[in-house]
Amino acid sequence: MGFEPPQRLVRALRETYGDAAAAGWLDELPELTRDTLEHTGLAAERVIAPGGRSSLVVLVPGAVVKIAPGFTRPDLERDALAHWNGWGAVRLLDQAREGALLLERLHPDVSLRSLPEAKALLEAAGTVRKLWVEPPAGHGFESVAERTARQAAAMDAHRADAEAGELVAAALAARAELVAGPAETLLLHGCFRQGKVLAGDRAPWLAVGPDPLVGERAYDLARLVRDRVEDLVAGSAGASTARRRVNKLADSLELDRERLRGWTLFRAVESATRALTAGRRTDAELLFEFAGWL
Repeated sequence: MGFEPPQRLVRALRETYGDAAAAGWLDELPELTRDTLEHTGLAAERVIAPGGRSSLVVLVPGAVVKIAPGFTRPDLERDALAHWNGWGAVRLLDQAREGALLLERLHPDVSLRSLPEAKALLEAAGTVRKLWVEPPAGHGFESVAERTARQAAAMDAHRADAEAGELVAAALAARAELVAGPAETLLLHGCFRQGKVLAGDRAPWLAVGPDPLVGERAYDLARLVRDRVEDLVAGSAGASTARRRVNKLADSLELDRERLRGWTLFRAVESATRALTAGRRTDAELLFEFAGWL
């Protein structure tokens, strides 16, 4: 079978890492995938589409093979999954070879997004709580402060935008205040949202696809707050619903409401500015509208 990458993977790699880096790896991907499967002795059933934004995911009998370019740091995902050892997350079965992971097989077409919103948020909160553990000794994960410092530097170019400048300034100010004092240093998923939680057999719901780092729980929860943002913006009560989400999630997980609100603002505006840079204006407008409600 062919191993052409899904278009979502192609677009995301080019947007995040540049055309040159993405093109080089994408050109090699079909052969790399065949070599990896030959190395594992497993036969491909199908490529998951639309799939992820940083890796090719191939279903094989009883497992999943995930293949990612080195510049996305799949070694960090491996280390986080090994540390969780199946607690709240997909289980790492083996590192098939460099840049490739052999993972427990879940139900790839059934995520928390298949549930009604209230139930999905409840299950998401129960899942992410399990992931917040002490990181392993001598880990190589970056901190929330380090990751967001890079993001803030890129956002700064949008301060002068006539429409977005005020929100960008507010998001940067929120981030500066949030990282100024002492913070938690727990292992975080990094990009936790409903679509990153899949149905499993040994547990009802398990997280996949971490972009791990260490820091405070409120940062990790912030992406979940804006899930289904298109529905929020389309609804007549989007603003009040968004604010209720912040309060409800913070209270259910015993977090400070204002810290969650601040990280939700920063992460929404950061995503919006990246969308603007990539020419995805519709996505940017949705995110800016959401951020303005906070």
